[in-house]
Amino acid sequence: MLGLFSAFLLLYGTSLTLDKKKGSDPMNLILLGAPGAGKGTQAEIICAKLNIPAISTGNILRAAVKDGTEMGLKAKSFMDAGALVPDEVIIGILKDRLSEADCANGFILDGVPRTIAQAEAIEKMGIRIDKVLELSVADDVIVNRMGGRRVCEKCGASYHIVNKKSKVEGVCDCCGGKLVIRKDDQPATVLDRLKAYHEQTEPLVDFYRQRGKLAVIPFNDSIEATTAEIMKALEA
Repeated sequence: MLGLFSAFLLLYGTSLTLDKKKGSDPMNLILLGAPGAGKGTQAEIICAKLNIPAISTGNILRAAVKDGTEMGLKAKSFMDAGALVPDEVIIGILKDRLSEADCANGFILDGVPRTIAQAEAIEKMGIRIDKVLELSVADDVIVNRMGGRRVCEKCGASYHIVNKKSKVEGVCDCCGGKLVIRKDDQPATVLDRLKAYHEQTEPLVDFYRQRGKLAVIPFNDSIEATTAEIMKALEA
């Protein structure tokens, strides 16, 4: 009998261990990288793989204002006055968003925090961050990449003159509209955005490195190879 009981305990204990391994802890992530580094593309892929939402500043601000939340109304008062929305309001809206059910298994923050002050505010609010992924891409690569972007002026479909060509040059495959270069993708604007990134957001790399949360994802022309590097970093 004792032998059978011991075998039962061994089998039961093993099944518990296996069940724990099958489950996964929530994964709270931040994506860092200059504009044009590919954060949006990788966020979409990681979301699908991990079944977690991607959260950007612009989206949560618009949603909070539309829903008329307390923080949304505060944000609207600043926006209506043409003023920048203060960090405490942005972080308050972020905390509200992260309390929603779809964030139970984790989330990806894209575009927030943008500054050390925002990162410190996130810590003070008790929002746990497990890993920070920096997509490392040189400025000249970004300028060339963004300079090759084309957008349909009618339907908004996006293309690239090297990586995602339209069937007919300058013409949208979806609706036949004219493909144009967005103002944000013009070289002078890209350089201004990169300057702002290096001054305001890049210091977050050292901020999170000092906390042992940073994983640097080296540049790769292949979207699939970059995703593979990210997944490898998340498993480490």
